[in-house]
Amino acid sequence: MRTRLLLLLAVLVPCVACDQATKTLALTHLKGAPALALDAPPLLARLVYAENPGAFLGMGRSLPEGVRVALLAVGVALMLAVMIGVLLRRELARAPALGMALLVAGGVGNLVDRVVRPGGRVVDFAQLGVQLGPLELRTGVFNVADLAIVAGALLLAWAALRHRQRQRHS
Repeated sequence: MRTRLLLLLAVLVPCVACDQATKTLALTHLKGAPALALDAPPLLARLVYAENPGAFLGMGRSLPEGVRVALLAVGVALMLAVMIGVLLRRELARAPALGMALLVAGGVGNLVDRVVRPGGRVVDFAQLGVQLGPLELRTGVFNVADLAIVAGALLLAWAALRHRQRQRHS
């Protein structure tokens, strides 16, 4: 348990610190300013200030504020508590433990915004894309916490696939 606690803290503290620092920079330098394009075709990158009242890609933003805040603050806090309990109490291999720690860190980073910002809005500021001839494909606007969540989910999926493959071959 001690090793998993150290892993959680080693991922959580720098991730949340970086997330909150970059969000502060976005508030200071990007809010109210035009998007800053950092394109090098075919790769596209923009820094643009956005506030997301909803979850992933704005899902749930049209819910009444009280319901939205309850789901996205209280609900997420409870889910994070369960995930921390699983991480600390269950025997997990390294990859799933790291994936779970990244999910928790990203969730905490966005939860901080939900608790301290008006209307439970999360600050987003980055957008990536690719240009394929006249076609541009871009991600939604995201933040460092979102990157941690995606990385954690991908790591958990990869670990689950590896585990399933090993079971089939044994």
